[in-house]
Amino acid sequence: MSMASTAYHHGNLREALVDAAVASVRERGAEGLALRDLARRVGVSHNAAYRHFAGRDDLLAEVAGRVMAQLADTMTRRWDSLDGGDPVLTARRRLAEVGRSYVEFAMAEPGLFALAFSSLTSVVDLALSGPYALLSRVLDEQVEVGFLASEARVGAGDAPMVDADRLGDL
Repeated sequence: MSMASTAYHHGNLREALVDAAVASVRERGAEGLALRDLARRVGVSHNAAYRHFAGRDDLLAEVAGRVMAQLADTMTRRWDSLDGGDPVLTARRRLAEVGRSYVEFAMAEPGLFALAFSSLTSVVDLALSGPYALLSRVLDEQVEVGFLASEARVGAGDAPMVDADRLGDL
């Protein structure tokens, strides 16, 4: 069977390429990622890969979006697990859990974290959703319960660029 017919009969090539990209970024970081190599890894021609992604940056943006969604889901689960009781204590615990999940993810997945937070597309999209939206929500809650002054909230939680290389210093 030729590569072209393998590509044609592949089940969900887009998903397979994203999965291979995630594995590659985990192994070597985003710098080592090449669409041609990923196509070879999943057993298709490089032309088949380009039918799903315009290029490397397009694939990286897809991976970054998925990483952000995964991080946001983790943060949301931890947020949701802390309901009830004293509103100030709950708000403070939520802030701590959101922060912990962010740092734990960064430490567990440094390559994926670096990719996600270095992608301009991801940072722009985060204004409306994702981890920064959750951080903004938890900071707003701090103001609502009276733990954080509204003046102190201004600008807190804005989406800065993160230097993932410095995470090892934490």
